[in-house]
Amino acid sequence: MDYAALARQLIRPVEEAGQVIMDIYRRRPTIDIKADGSPVTEADKAAEAILLPAIAAAAPSIQIVSEENPMSHDSAAGDQFFLVDPLDGTKEFIKTDANGAFTVNIGFIEGGVPVMGVVYAPALGRLFFGSADAGAFEISSGNCRPIEVRKPDPAAIVAVTSASHRDAATNRWLEDRGIKQTVSIGSSLKFCLVAAGEADVYPRYGPTMEWDTAAGDAVLRAAGGTVVGDDGTPFCYGKSGYRNDAFFAFGGG
Repeated sequence: MDYAALARQLIRPVEEAGQVIMDIYRRRPTIDIKADGSPVTEADKAAEAILLPAIAAAAPSIQIVSEENPMSHDSAAGDQFFLVDPLDGTKEFIKTDANGAFTVNIGFIEGGVPVMGVVYAPALGRLFFGSADAGAFEISSGNCRPIEVRKPDPAAIVAVTSASHRDAATNRWLEDRGIKQTVSIGSSLKFCLVAAGEADVYPRYGPTMEWDTAAGDAVLRAAGGTVVGDDGTPFCYGKSGYRNDAFFAFGGG
């Protein structure tokens, strides 16, 4: 499969989903609570209604696992599948006076590895995409540029951490490594900031699902970064229930 062509084909529907999200954001969203206690808004559902048909048209025979489609969570992962989060960072989206750190996400998995991802932060006007066969890019202000991870300065490492789920384990990990510079931000943007060379590491102990991470993970890997589990082995996808354990996303070595 031509991963780069797939990414470019999905940029337009991702942008369209972002526009719908912003229309709802400006007029304040209707909020419901899902069975797991997490919030969901009309924007999640409206974005998904744009994304899923577009993905099915681009890759008709490939499985789609989407956060807002619980029935898709019950199916075992095949060798190839999409992971979709129509609106990651719902808590940031609900806070209409926050920093706009919410994203639209499509990731493509092959053999447990994220090989293509598109991430769009519509409130910030930043769209990231990457693939295993063509590298990573950012579109902003109408310009498309390649991005890559930076070589970290050991004396000034910058970590990105969750705005809503930073915990004691994360704090200990940072303290043990003497990392004092941190940026707290929501959604999959954390992966993208590392991919764009604006930060060096993203440690995550708190709970996540695979659709939260797949697209950003793919962008980071395409930019030259790595993502590993708590045991140091490569982070993989298609796990039981699509649940993630702890992981660490690194930029340059």
